Amino acid sequence: MDSFSRALDVAHDHAMGWLDSLGERPVPPQASVEEVIMALGPDLPQRGCPPEEAVALLAQACDPGLTAMASGRFFGFVIGGTHPAALAADWLVSAWDQNSGLRTLTPAHSAVEDVASAWLLDLLGLPIESAVGFTTGATMANFTGLAAGRDAVIRQAGWDVARRGLAGGPPVRVLVGAERHDTVDVALRYLGLGAPEVVDVDDQGRIRADALELALNRGDAGPVMVVLQAGNIHSGACDPFAETVQAAHRHGAWVHVDGAFGLWAAASPAYRHLVQGYEAADSWATDAHKTLNVPYDSGLCIVRDAAALQAAMGAHGAYLVRDETCQPLDKVPELSRRGRAIPVWAVLRCLGRDGVADLVERLCRHAAMFADALRTIPGVTVLNDVVLTQVCATFGSDERTDEVVQRLLADGTTWMTGSTWHGQRILRISVSNWSTTEDDVDRCVAAVRRVAREVG
Repeated sequence: MDSFSRALDVAHDHAMGWLDSLGERPVPPQASVEEVIMALGPDLPQRGCPPEEAVALLAQACDPGLTAMASGRFFGFVIGGTHPAALAADWLVSAWDQNSGLRTLTPAHSAVEDVASAWLLDLLGLPIESAVGFTTGATMANFTGLAAGRDAVIRQAGWDVARRGLAGGPPVRVLVGAERHDTVDVALRYLGLGAPEVVDVDDQGRIRADALELALNRGDAGPVMVVLQAGNIHSGACDPFAETVQAAHRHGAWVHVDGAFGLWAAASPAYRHLVQGYEAADSWATDAHKTLNVPYDSGLCIVRDAAALQAAMGAHGAYLVRDETCQPLDKVPELSRRGRAIPVWAVLRCLGRDGVADLVERLCRHAAMFADALRTIPGVTVLNDVVLTQVCATFGSDERTDEVVQRLLADGTTWMTGSTWHGQRILRISVSNWSTTEDDVDRCVAAVRRVAREVG
């Protein structure tokens, strides 16, 4: 116990120091990979050291190479910080060290997962009979939902994919919007389905219902899946679910919704209209380590037909202690995994229904503040309709925009990501951290204004 105590004391002191520094430290890292390697020591020592010494060296060497992603001034990529309840709960997850795949083996985690799953379905307005799998992130959540869909539509065509595999079976058509996230294509590749068929979208990246109907009509009869999107990575826009889900179901398609951050709009009465009709789909994917602000790794896959999910993901072994109940390992790709449901439960219990809605609305309000402020800077154009948490702006030419992005990173006040949208280089702001304040927004806007003035 003394070894645990000394090592954890060092880790606790560093963690508190790190969190305390986030308000003022530069957001970009201040050391390179090579510099951190040298500080760690590149050669494996012949003799070891006490745990607390290893932890102290790790903390000291890594600190300058850390990006302040948990800062309220980090807006690159769509990743949240870590809520205090989630961080503390995640420490317990590591201390408890439970392999959470089996109910009889880890009843505490399974109870937490059952409660958190029910709360999530209620909060998001999804069918209460749905199964919820806790995955590593949205990529594997997409993979899991699409795996359930792939097997289901092939099974409906009379082919047993679990026994016979894909070779020789009926081909599966997968229709996606032109601005889907790349992880959808990655998941389809993992599943052996190849490149999807692309459907036209509108100027905000929403799939066009009429174009989807035409695509469904011109295809051959057979297994088909449609992937829709809640939260375009650039505009934040959501597909028109009511029309598209109905059209897909008329053609016997499985409908999967990639909602890495946009799915959480359903938790807010003020933004729920953006995903109206999405509850009629067959599977949904989202991240808890985005909007809900729990630590990595924490994705969520929700499948209406629990049996279809278990058929696609279920694992069996004589040594596994299980009963007839669907196990946690039957809902995700991994057999061994940490207790991912515990930090999710902790944040939901801490915030409650009203707190989650307030969190979503606060993130959206900060995005709108960014957009309004950017429009007052000479030469800046906000390109998207700011409906959720994404803001895309151009500073005139591609060269000027790229220069602003690079100078912002050198300035260190904030981290905002450069990207390309509609053929233009842009500055993309993704608001997803629970700790961001209006003062953070003001500081970051001032940095953008200063850098834009320097660029000229």
